[in-house]
Order: sequence, then C-alpha cells, then structure tokens
Amino acid sequence: MTQRKKITTVLFDLDGTIIDTNELIIQSHMHALRGSVPEGFGREQIIPLMGMPLTLQMELFSGRKDVASLVHAYREYNLIKHDEMVSLFPEVRETLEELRGAGVRMGIVTTKKRETTLRALKLLEVYSFMDTIVSLDDVEHAKPHPEPVAKAIEALGAEPSKTLMVGDSSMDIESAIAAGAVPVGVAWSLKGEQALLDVGAAHILQRMSELPALCGIGNEGA
Repeated sequence: MTQRKKITTVLFDLDGTIIDTNELIIQSHMHALRGSVPEGFGREQIIPLMGMPLTLQMELFSGRKDVASLVHAYREYNLIKHDEMVSLFPEVRETLEELRGAGVRMGIVTTKKRETTLRALKLLEVYSFMDTIVSLDDVEHAKPHPEPVAKAIEALGAEPSKTLMVGDSSMDIESAIAAGAVPVGVAWSLKGEQALLDVGAAHILQRMSELPALCGIGNEGA
C-alpha cells in the first residue's frame, strides 16, 4: 500500500490500451497485405505482433525487406477509415479526469507516428490530459527498448519507481521494466492478460477505473 501512495506519474500506450483501434489495425493490415501473404493469413497472425513498429510488422508478415509500398498502403487505408473506427475504451475519460484532479502527471508512449497519435488524441478529446507524448518519431529505439519510456519519464521529471507504464502488449511491459517503471497490463488486451503476466506485468487492470486506486488515490486512510 505504501508503494501505491508514491505514484506520481502514469504513462499510457495508445492503441489497444486507452483507444480501441484494434479492428482498424487488423483491417488496415489485411488491406495492405492482400496478395503478399499466404491464403488463410488473418487475425491470428496479426494480433500477436500488434504493438510493434509498423515497418517491422510488415517485414515479418511479408518476408520482404523493402516494405515501403506495404507501409504506404496500410497508412493510406488507416487514415481514410480512422475517424469512423476509433473510440475510447470504457472509463478512460473519467479515469483521466480523476488522475488529473489528483495531480498525477500523464503521458503517451506509443509506436505510432506522431501525426496519427495526435489525430486520435484530439479526435477523442483526451489530448489535453497528456503532459508529454513520445511517439515513434521521437526515438531511435522503439519499445521494447527502454528508450521511449525513459524519455517520457525524463520529460516529466519523474522517478521511474514512482511511474506506472500501462499497456496491452509485451513490448509495453518489457520497455517499462527496462526503464525502471512499474509495468501494468490491461485485461482487455487482445493478447490476453496471461501473456502480459508472463513477461512481468506487476498488475493487471480489469477495468480502467481501477487505476486511481493503484496510484494510491482514495486510499490514503487505508
């Protein structure tokens, strides 16, 4: 309980954690990879690699080194369908409001490009809650490397041990651990919560509304 009262900072992955872009991502992959992957390729192959940088995903899925055309096709389709296919996960807005009211600093750490990250945050009206944003454009090494989480922690002047990193993939958990932050998984991950526990998640949120208590908010007298 003592540790929970010390949390000052919460970092969030974006896709699959606070914003439900799961179907958009899957459909964008299917569109871009049509004709470049074997018959039967689908969700089962895509979901385990969600959270990786897009270029790396395309290389792994297609077996090609030059994937510029696949990345372009993905982003073009994704942009067209984006606004109609994204939404906040349940309780996200209320939780962000509660954290902000309690003085917790917040940020986004994502493998998305900055342009699409800002588009989603502004569209869903949660951009104003974020004190820093670390996108794929802002780092040399993407998650699971510690650089993205460490960069966000540094930008906020936070202590790693007092920072939660909340995410839906093993890349989020591994990056958090490597940067010294507290790794927190979400039960609504398409990968399943056991996959996050297996790589070291210290906590699993069953609902986003559990997050304030994990930060020590509301249990000061406990």
